[in-house]
Amino acid sequence: MIHPTAIIEPGAQLGNNVKVGPYSYIGNDVVIGDDCIIESHVVIKGPSTIGSGNHIFQFASVGEACQDKKYKDEPTKLIIGDNNVIRECATIHRGTIQDEGITKIGSNNLFMAYTHVAHDCVIGNNCIFANNASAAGHVHIGDWVILAGNSGIHQFCHIGSHAFIGMYSGVNQDVPPFVTTIGTPARPVAINTEGLKRRGFESDEIMALRRAYKQLYRKGNKLDAALVEMEKEAEQFKAVQNMIDFAKSSNRGLIR
Repeated sequence: MIHPTAIIEPGAQLGNNVKVGPYSYIGNDVVIGDDCIIESHVVIKGPSTIGSGNHIFQFASVGEACQDKKYKDEPTKLIIGDNNVIRECATIHRGTIQDEGITKIGSNNLFMAYTHVAHDCVIGNNCIFANNASAAGHVHIGDWVILAGNSGIHQFCHIGSHAFIGMYSGVNQDVPPFVTTIGTPARPVAINTEGLKRRGFESDEIMALRRAYKQLYRKGNKLDAALVEMEKEAEQFKAVQNMIDFAKSSNRGLIR
């Protein structure tokens, strides 16, 4: 399962049934779980821990030192969950000591060609980064988020679960859960209704989210007033409460 031209450093640990293709390099302090496929010409450096069932395609660079100029080769980490697909030329970097020192990626994500996950990012589960989508340092992204092609997330921004970041969006503030954006700078345009339907959300909860969106973005309310109106439905609909909690915890402010 290991091609003879691949280089596996002595400190690397590979699980059962791991395939490594021609000319790939796996460095010291790399742990790869069972049933992973590493195609040709992949570079994986550590300290990195990669779960089981991941498929990393040719020319990807995973676990490399970050591009932050403050980084001085400290032993920071990358942690990746299970069943992720990392396509051609994607780049995923380790963390920095200016944060928690860890870049963390969940499970069942798809990173298409030329995507980038910078240092100290925290990515949830079931996300899709379309071609050339990029997240700068310290970005947090919830579950089931889609970043369309050529979209970019500014450092320290948070993206709530089930958000849809439209093609060419330039996000420089926090995006609430369930919201669709478009443009540079990114602006909110709607609730991600189609995505929620595909994931089994009930119609009454989707309608409650649409009403919450109107309070937040269409009524001309200030944020505090919008949250007061949204709280009238939050007890019945957990998704609305999630939007409220996200807004209250935002440090960079919401896109408006």
